[in-house]
Amino acid sequence: MERGPSGEHDPPPSMFGSLRERNYRYYASGQVVSLTGTWMQRAAQDWLVLELSGGSPAALGVAIALQFLPTLLFTLWAGGLADRFDKRRLLIATQTALGLCGVVLGLLDVTGLAVLWQVYVLCFVLGCFSAADAPIRQSFVVEMVGPAQLTNAVALNSMTFNLARIVGPALAGVMISATGTGWVFLLNGASSAAVVGGLLLMDPGALHRGAPAAAQESGRLRAGLRYVRGRPELVVVLVLVFCVGTFGMNFENSFAVLARNEFDRGAAGYGLLITALAVGTLTGAALAARRSGRGRPRLRLVVLGALAFGLLEAVAALMPTYELFALALVPVGVAVMTFTTSANSTVQLAVEPGMRGRVMGLYMLLFLGGKPLGALVTGWLAELFGARMPLLLGALVSAGAAVVAALVLAKRGLSDQAG
Repeated sequence: MERGPSGEHDPPPSMFGSLRERNYRYYASGQVVSLTGTWMQRAAQDWLVLELSGGSPAALGVAIALQFLPTLLFTLWAGGLADRFDKRRLLIATQTALGLCGVVLGLLDVTGLAVLWQVYVLCFVLGCFSAADAPIRQSFVVEMVGPAQLTNAVALNSMTFNLARIVGPALAGVMISATGTGWVFLLNGASSAAVVGGLLLMDPGALHRGAPAAAQESGRLRAGLRYVRGRPELVVVLVLVFCVGTFGMNFENSFAVLARNEFDRGAAGYGLLITALAVGTLTGAALAARRSGRGRPRLRLVVLGALAFGLLEAVAALMPTYELFALALVPVGVAVMTFTTSANSTVQLAVEPGMRGRVMGLYMLLFLGGKPLGALVTGWLAELFGARMPLLLGALVSAGAAVVAALVLAKRGLSDQAG
């Protein structure tokens, strides 16, 4: 057993090792509450758009596109901020703003004033704050737990995310049926107080902070792009993340349309589809947490995760009944979580601390920035060819990108390299 810097024995690897860090415990506790509210809002927002638009898949695609469009505009800039300023204080500001967006939409809805254009505007505003929040939050994880526990913390974050993904939509389905969508939005706004409270309770002196980047604005983002361009293994992972995130993971659009238009189910049926996927993703995140004690993830795992996801999503898209479709989503969730946790850890552990904010800004830009394109394309495909076509297209793109990535890495002799 190795000794830590103090001369004491380091604790053995554990599935929940990151929770030994007090700051991370505060953060994770707040995230459980806040993310449950976030997933409730996502389900309610999709349902509200379909209600206001008469069930139009294209209208839902526009709403999702507007929510993710700001990622193209602000994520790289926010990554630069994360390299320069106190990430904890930045997160307090962004999380507060996200909560206020939920409160405003909830008040419009419960008073009966909500119309489609207002939902579109709030989708865009919410997207602006989410785009700023994402790279800051991603690059803050290593400051809470240190590099040795980063892979474990990423996996535990995914477990938290997917636990909320199971509970949130199911609760939203029940609440929508009982009270309507407005109270769901208000509850989500209130839930943001949990993560803000966790951030305020942290001990800043216990954070694992690196030296901040130089203050000069000019050229910093270009320097980050040049850094990535000089690392072929990072380029391959980031391109694969873009393909899977843009086309393969358009669940927000596809599930609502499938539940309402293909399987003739209500809000509760839609929530259960998201829950079925989340059972798989929670399982995948738990497996990733167990693997985290074996060292850094290898590039081969990233590629295999993307390939398995594409193949399993194609199988799910062809399922004839609601029950079989829901059942098929469980292995899809395991595969997509294997891919996303290994890709995230690989990128974070491969970069220098002073570049991490900008590189994670690029990561989140590619992971989420293609959502507007993907949402519009899948909404159009569902309108013309039926609700199954977007899932089938995403599956083919994801599997094809994984095959190309495997060939490129094999040619360069990088497939066995650790992140």
